[in-house]
Amino acid sequence: MSSFLKRVVTSGTAVLLVAGVANAQLLPSVGVPSLPPIGVPATGNLPVVGPVIDNVLATPAGREAVAPTLDTVSGLSQNVIDAGPSTLLELRKLRLRELIRQYPRELERDGSGQPVRRGVLVAVDPDPGSLSQAVRAGFRIIGDAREYSLAMRTVTLAVPRGLSARDGLKRLRRIAPTLQADFDHLFEPAGGGLLPFAGALAASAGPRGGPLIGIVDGGVASHPSLGGAAIEQNGFAGRPQPTGHGTAVASLIVGRQGPFQGAARGASLLVADVYGGSRAAGSASSIVRALSWLASKRPQVINISLVGPRNRIVERAISAVRARGINIVAAVGNDGPSAPPQFPASYAGVVAVTGVDSRGRALPEAGKAAHLDFAAPGADMAAALPGQGFARVRGTSFAAPLAAARLALSGSVQRLASEARPGRGRVGRGIVCGACRVDPKTVRAK
Repeated sequence: MSSFLKRVVTSGTAVLLVAGVANAQLLPSVGVPSLPPIGVPATGNLPVVGPVIDNVLATPAGREAVAPTLDTVSGLSQNVIDAGPSTLLELRKLRLRELIRQYPRELERDGSGQPVRRGVLVAVDPDPGSLSQAVRAGFRIIGDAREYSLAMRTVTLAVPRGLSARDGLKRLRRIAPTLQADFDHLFEPAGGGLLPFAGALAASAGPRGGPLIGIVDGGVASHPSLGGAAIEQNGFAGRPQPTGHGTAVASLIVGRQGPFQGAARGASLLVADVYGGSRAAGSASSIVRALSWLASKRPQVINISLVGPRNRIVERAISAVRARGINIVAAVGNDGPSAPPQFPASYAGVVAVTGVDSRGRALPEAGKAAHLDFAAPGADMAAALPGQGFARVRGTSFAAPLAAARLALSGSVQRLASEARPGRGRVGRGIVCGACRVDPKTVRAK
């Protein structure tokens, strides 16, 4: 065992073995009981720790990859990236597990370990007979919404007392097999943590004549580069709350301050906040409501720098938005090529975007979507920090808005493809918005 682990064990930190792999997670035990190791008897004996994951977790950046703090938008550090695809995959499993552990009242896991809202299922366009069968079996209707701009209805069901969401879905599919229902999965920012900001939301300067671009993300904070931008914000997990991730993404589209220039300056921005400042938010149902609001505004493009599992409700909403002629751009994620395909980037019709560095090389941490359309700068670049200043950012989260901006300005995927330039590695049809990267040195990024 490393000297680092010896120190943390004696100071009251639990070491967990994950999924039978000799990898460890470091979890503070103060105030929250540690979960028993997966695949290891809860005897109190410490498992053997693998040297690779040991070295990664022995750094602040490695621990943050498992339990992201809320004070950064920078993305994964180089030592985490260099650990390789298998370690990125294990860190992903640890991160999802830790998120559920941190919010036990709000979250539980589905059959694949993905975080879902506890005790809740969502049905889309339920027929009266199936809904009646569900109610007779003990399910309670706790929400019923008609998303007119998507031409769909969602009904939120509480599972019967004593059942998990996973067991509830099994029972629901057995008693009402025609009902289209799914978990209320959580979706994460595809790069960097959410940064709650005590300051103000970015204020709108009024609509402009340029393209209208929507984003589904956290809220956007005030920043000098956004002072003259046309930004309208709406909250779908409570009131909008400014975050680092949302602010960075917005600045890459419409920011303007000295040498820092967004990719679609003069565009108007619609911000759908699906987090309300909480990492336990960002659910499928909130994303559906966000997409419904955005669709009613008729933007040319919607950017989604979030990732999660396949979800029937989100897939239906994405299809409805696309049917209205609105393009959707999504990041492929940063859990490495060994991770399962992430959504919504992997849905048919969604423009899936990966990131490249300043040399045009595909980011090694980029996820592997079911299809890949384009790459855009996703490293060696700057984006706005809430309040003031800039940060170095890395990840597919920050490549997607650049591609979305160019798509809005070019007018079609076909025209965007004509702009694409070759790159190295998996870059889809090529690199777009290659000149949109702002060198961190020019803005003294942190």
